[in-house]
Amino acid sequence: MDYRILGSTGLSVSTLSYGASSLGSVFRDINEEEGIKAVHTAIDMGINLIDVSPYYGLTKAENILGKALATVDRDKYYLCTKAGRYGEHEFDFSYDRIIKSAEESMKRLQVEYLDILLLHDIEFSNRAQVLEEGIPALQHLKKQGKIRYLGVSGLPLSIFEDTLNHTSLDVILSYCHYTLNDNSLETILPLLAEKQTGVMNASPLGMGLLSQKGAPPWHPASQKIKEICRQAVMYCESQGTPVEKLAVQFSTANSLIPTTLISTANPENISKNIRWLEEPLDRDLLIEVQRILAPIHNESWSD
Repeated sequence: MDYRILGSTGLSVSTLSYGASSLGSVFRDINEEEGIKAVHTAIDMGINLIDVSPYYGLTKAENILGKALATVDRDKYYLCTKAGRYGEHEFDFSYDRIIKSAEESMKRLQVEYLDILLLHDIEFSNRAQVLEEGIPALQHLKKQGKIRYLGVSGLPLSIFEDTLNHTSLDVILSYCHYTLNDNSLETILPLLAEKQTGVMNASPLGMGLLSQKGAPPWHPASQKIKEICRQAVMYCESQGTPVEKLAVQFSTANSLIPTTLISTANPENISKNIRWLEEPLDRDLLIEVQRILAPIHNESWSD
């Protein structure tokens, strides 16, 4: 496992990190013991950054992750969770709710502090509330030592630019924008470097678009995107390489992106993903897959 520095935080994070959304049965119903073993496997194989949220499984993911981490030395991992989103349509970025959310998360996760706390999916919020209450709440928690670093997450890249024009952030979490079919995250890397803001890249499989199983029924992408991604999946399969391998290798190869989150509750899957990083990227396969995906290059969707 390789490690890179996350912005100005000084944290040396694994190039592949663990997204714990799967522990909340976001993609499938999971067995708690299997999920705990997946977390332990990730840490044992060198992953040292774990991301979660009270929204995933409506606190289920945090609760299971807390059980998994209870037997792991605290200095073996960096822990990131979120605040502000608590249900599909439930958002609250008020000062008091963010403070309370952090306390609730720490209790579920069985830790005394959080390495990173992000405001979750801020594009759905009242922007004034995020800037005037949510960010100040994070800053207060940081001064108290309850969190070490603060930031925001969301889908549209424009929200990061807008927020950074008004305040400083230690970290952002962007998803589905540095994948085989969408590398638009590159457009804001110069700004992030200028602001010394670390970036966490999530969903290298495009929330299932670039997987043999295919996108889940709830996926918001257009039918065109789904169909062309499926063509790329089938081509990789015809060449004897799972598209997931190519996707993970591609997303972790950019040295300007410190870490990429992969989410699975299956111990064998997380082990396989980590081992893929030790194998060379098939450049010829990458070129052909990107040719197939060219008609939808950098096309996104509304969450």
